[in-house]
Amino acid sequence: MKKIFILLSLLLLLPQAYGQGEELSKPVEKDQPVIEPFLSGYIIDNQTTFVPVKKTFEFMIQHKFGNMDNGIQDVFGIYSPGAFIRTGINYVPIKNMQVGYGLHLQRMYSDFSLKYTILEQTRRNSIPVAVGFYGNAAIDGREGEVFGTEYEFSDRMSYFAQLIVGRKFGEVASIQANASFSHYNATEAGVDHDKIAVGINGRFTLNYKHALMFQCDVPLELKDISEHTEMDNQPYPNIGFGWEMRTSAHVFQLYITSSQGFLPQHNMLFNRNSIRDGEIRFGFTITRLYNFF
Repeated sequence: MKKIFILLSLLLLLPQAYGQGEELSKPVEKDQPVIEPFLSGYIIDNQTTFVPVKKTFEFMIQHKFGNMDNGIQDVFGIYSPGAFIRTGINYVPIKNMQVGYGLHLQRMYSDFSLKYTILEQTRRNSIPVAVGFYGNAAIDGREGEVFGTEYEFSDRMSYFAQLIVGRKFGEVASIQANASFSHYNATEAGVDHDKIAVGINGRFTLNYKHALMFQCDVPLELKDISEHTEMDNQPYPNIGFGWEMRTSAHVFQLYITSSQGFLPQHNMLFNRNSIRDGEIRFGFTITRLYNFF
């Protein structure tokens, strides 16, 4: 009887021991990035931390009409002659890194850009925020006479660097803060060569296809880096609100904003539109993704 009791006890313990061994050998699931904090690399005039998957090619069209302050006379700027457009392409050669090129109607800028997602926010908060870097170098493509009788090619160059920190809150809100540095090798009289700015932007999901967006970029008045004793020619903040919708491969953004163009360093140094005076523009962005695997 004692032997039978010992045998039954071992049989009862075996499944438990096996189950414990199986649990110990089970691999720990890796914390994954949050799903869709942003649908696009653009949010009105700003960059997001979003970078498409490796080997993705992106084509975009960005358009802003003229100022809306003339009202119905030019259909709130839609038929104004002051419209600007940018077309661009991006490619993701390796994970989390995107390179791109864009051509602007404004000053015929050509911009060459790089964006890298340093950290991705994860679902279990092992990484609580996303961190990205965006930078570009732009060439002013206007006629040489604009720069004076004696100028060098370097006078056409401008640069922009930005650090972006963002977080998705639940299933509805994604908010980002950024800090940027802009530099022009040559500027207009009374305009600084350098500008530091801060900003905040975000999107609020309405449903799977639609979201609301906002942005606010503020160039800072820092006398320590200013070349002028009187800071009376400062750029205005760039404020915008918009609506985003998506299809299987496109993202459409419709918005109003107080900036004229699309090059970030130009907006940080030269924006003279005041949203308080009704100097705002209607614009849109269309992006199309192509995946090559």
